[in-house]
Amino acid sequence: MANAWFESVAEAQRRAKKRLPKGVYGALVAGSERGLTLEDNLAAFAEVGFAPHTAGLANERNMGVTVMGQSMSMPVLISPTGVQAVHPDGEVAVARAAAARGVAMGLSSFASKPIEDVVAANPQTFFQMYWVGTREEMLARMERARKAGAVGLIATLDWSFAYGRDWGSPFIPEKIDFEAARRYAPQVLVKPRWLLDFARTGTIPDLTVPNMVANPGDPAPTFFGAYGMWNASPMPSWEDVAWLREQWDGPFMLKGVMRVDDAKRAVDAGVTAVSVSNHGGNNLDGTPASVRALPAVAEAVGDQIEVLLDGGIRRGGDVAKALALGAKAVLIGRAYLWGLAANGQAGVENVLDLLRDGLGSAMVGLGRPNVSDLSRDDLVVPADFERQLGSAAVDNALLGTSPARRRREA
Repeated sequence: MANAWFESVAEAQRRAKKRLPKGVYGALVAGSERGLTLEDNLAAFAEVGFAPHTAGLANERNMGVTVMGQSMSMPVLISPTGVQAVHPDGEVAVARAAAARGVAMGLSSFASKPIEDVVAANPQTFFQMYWVGTREEMLARMERARKAGAVGLIATLDWSFAYGRDWGSPFIPEKIDFEAARRYAPQVLVKPRWLLDFARTGTIPDLTVPNMVANPGDPAPTFFGAYGMWNASPMPSWEDVAWLREQWDGPFMLKGVMRVDDAKRAVDAGVTAVSVSNHGGNNLDGTPASVRALPAVAEAVGDQIEVLLDGGIRRGGDVAKALALGAKAVLIGRAYLWGLAANGQAGVENVLDLLRDGLGSAMVGLGRPNVSDLSRDDLVVPADFERQLGSAAVDNALLGTSPARRRREA
């Protein structure tokens, strides 16, 4: 039997591609339009280098952090992602892996497993919500999460509903019916191991979203049914953000913040944390890599709230770079999905182990025994690396005039 362990996230992705039906794999790759943001999330980390020491290297690797009130073994969280039907156990397997490695779990409203099951697998679970439906409906979903034991809320409110990928979008059925089975049969039959995983459990991939209803066990909409409701809901205002935060009496993260001005508004709305994120390149294409926007956001609000980074993390060195640029912790998405697809719960644990080991290696070489010691001095950052979105410098550039020139012309 081949060794199930893999030595990199890249290898996990290769195994996931080999194991999954083409359409399922394509859904995980995702991205939007030309894929500019998708590519930049990875390319940006490659532009940043390290400045290691020769002697006096770190003997200790203290990685423990507290994020949104939760003590964790390392500064890595599971980012909430939608229906994880790449494996029969889906989000429950991910939650178990995260618990086994001492990190927190983010659970999507569009997840395939109910929050009650996920919290049972990992008590350190944050529930993620979209602005979908009426305020009463959102309050009901929030109350269900509270009763289930969610320790915090993650709000994802910005979404442009972009679609149309230059490389083509995979067929994703709304439900598994005869037509879906017919169309997927050629893909599935050549991936027998994936089919066997579900056959052993006597189930088929579940494309419903059980956390979009107020009570466990209520009939749940399909993913596309819920997505349609989201598309039809009015876009939230900053007043809505403040209202949503007021309804949750625990830690509250606003996900998807890329601009300094938005980060400051988030502080005014009373959030506990922001995640600097472009949704993994799945939203408005042409948005820069989230790590490029991180330093400006961290400098602007990092002394008032917790700032996290989401997007492009594939190795422990990436975690170290994000922390050195101002993040308190990072969230991972595709990285753990590749692990889940490659080897279930053990595959997710494998990914988390790789990130821990890689971060530890960076700490040793940089002479930093504590993750909190990592700083920009540990990095080689190109002069044109950062993107200060929503700051005065960018606003002036967009206007085409500098403050000095405007003063002269006044």
